[in-house]
Amino acid sequence: MGYVTSLFAHKIVAAAGDGIDAAKMLSLVEIDVNCPWNPKQMIPAERYYDLLERIAEQIDVTDLPVRTGASMRLDEYGALGLAFKAATTLGASYARVERYARLWTSVAEYELRPTTEGTLFILHRAGERRLGMRLSNEATLASAVSIARQVCPEPLAPLEVLVQHPAPHSITAHEQWFGCPVRFDTDLDAILYSEETLARPNILGDEGISKYLTPHLDAELSEVTREPTLVVQAKASIAQSLSEGAPKMPEIARSLGLSARSFHRRLSDHGMTFQILTEQTRRDLAEGLLQDECRSLAEIAFLTGFSEQSAFSRAFKRWVGKTPASYRKDTFH
Repeated sequence: MGYVTSLFAHKIVAAAGDGIDAAKMLSLVEIDVNCPWNPKQMIPAERYYDLLERIAEQIDVTDLPVRTGASMRLDEYGALGLAFKAATTLGASYARVERYARLWTSVAEYELRPTTEGTLFILHRAGERRLGMRLSNEATLASAVSIARQVCPEPLAPLEVLVQHPAPHSITAHEQWFGCPVRFDTDLDAILYSEETLARPNILGDEGISKYLTPHLDAELSEVTREPTLVVQAKASIAQSLSEGAPKMPEIARSLGLSARSFHRRLSDHGMTFQILTEQTRRDLAEGLLQDECRSLAEIAFLTGFSEQSAFSRAFKRWVGKTPASYRKDTFH
């Protein structure tokens, strides 16, 4: 299961304005609207897409990704935002994103690719192109331009913006924001820049600060790319207890030699909640068990902690967009 920073959820809910109930929407991804923003708190990407789709049911979201991207500020991105500012050129700033984006998300990667026209800054994101992902991709491309404008000494506009999915009913807001043609139904999600634009010196570029920050970013990246021992152990304990029903946090904490309070705090330090960890474990276990065709769907439902096969099927479809039977057929045949 992939994750994104909770910053994205805060930003898109704020950009949606008074047309939605912010507290209710954020509760869908287990964020308390009254608590300080914590970009290191990660939320499941699928839940984030669900949130975007719920917003789309209540307001016109045609220009919401653009407004969200425009609201992004480098100061909100922690060490990576500072490294983006300290890079000596815009091209070097984007190279930081290409290398360290894992600090923001585990579902997207970035690539700088030279072409005959210039250089593409490409967003790679696998998965079903559901509405939530499409909105997220548009917001990500808008954000990439927003943070670039914050370091450039003169007005910045890409040569072109490419988007894989079909266009919304109007792209006026998109082209006004990007200041260039925006093409939908293409092969890439990307921003095309001229070499001259990427070579521009940044306003606050400082080679010394940039070199100083690199080891810190490498250390942060090392932390997020390896799953913490506590999380691994907790998943194993949850998996073992699922056949007895929904696991209880105090019981799992006790199996790890921790109090419930300490367990909750240490999960929070890793950007996790017990509910998210349990659902992730259920999904991972279900996907593994579905490979064994000798196991019936009823048995897999039982082993993953569901009292009824129908409840398991609904949950699994929410996780992957397919019923367990369809997933088994499409993946293993």
